[in-house]
Amino acid sequence: MQYDSHLYQILAPNPALVASQLEPEDFAKHYTSGSVRYYAGKVVFAEIDLSYRHPYFKIDEALATLKPHDDGRPKATKFISTYRVLEHIDLEAIQRVILGTPEGYALELQAAPYDKTHEEGFLRIYAEIAPLRMLVMSRLDFPAFGKYVTDPAFPKGAPKQFYTQIELDIEHFLKEFEQRPTMHPPIPGLHPSNLRAAITELRDNPGKDTKGLRLDSGFDNIPYKLIRHGFMFASQETTRFFPMPSHTEIEATNYHFWRAM
Repeated sequence: MQYDSHLYQILAPNPALVASQLEPEDFAKHYTSGSVRYYAGKVVFAEIDLSYRHPYFKIDEALATLKPHDDGRPKATKFISTYRVLEHIDLEAIQRVILGTPEGYALELQAAPYDKTHEEGFLRIYAEIAPLRMLVMSRLDFPAFGKYVTDPAFPKGAPKQFYTQIELDIEHFLKEFEQRPTMHPPIPGLHPSNLRAAITELRDNPGKDTKGLRLDSGFDNIPYKLIRHGFMFASQETTRFFPMPSHTEIEATNYHFWRAM
């Protein structure tokens, strides 16, 4: 039996470039429930143009060995690289991003121009996903944050970065925290008092653009329903944006994924 070949760039939980004969939805299911290597959690990956080549990767060699198993099952994964993957990927070669739930349900995102308007002075929370993984509060807008974190002069940055913005109503949070300091964290794993302290610090220091909230973003435990706008790939030269559909649209077109968000 013949199967189409695919190039997938795994972004979470472990960055890698992989060749596979599985279609995106089947790849998501395999990664979360079909592999003998135990893993429980979400998976995020991108499909890369099959014609993409870079001397850093041995893509042709991997594709040449991509053959079905003896019983006819497609070859699920042939790892090409697990180190400095995004750095060597042309952002224009990224065709789509696939979000997978722990149950194996998948949602495909298509690239689109970033056309959001931004409120001056608004504080935002970014979850870095690959290769860096910090949770950061910033007054920078979505594209500007990518420019900041990929600046060669920034000692804690990277040449390219994949990240998302986390939804948070700051004024509502501050009001609720004052009434109930033992409230449930609005972002999993981030103590409310630490969040309030970061808000206060940035508001009291207009010249400070960012404040680290956590060394690991904890993206694996952040529900998809908290994603604001979508996902961004960034370098110093360009960005590539993959918008997240509204909850209403996801419910209407992909009910099982919506239930697991």
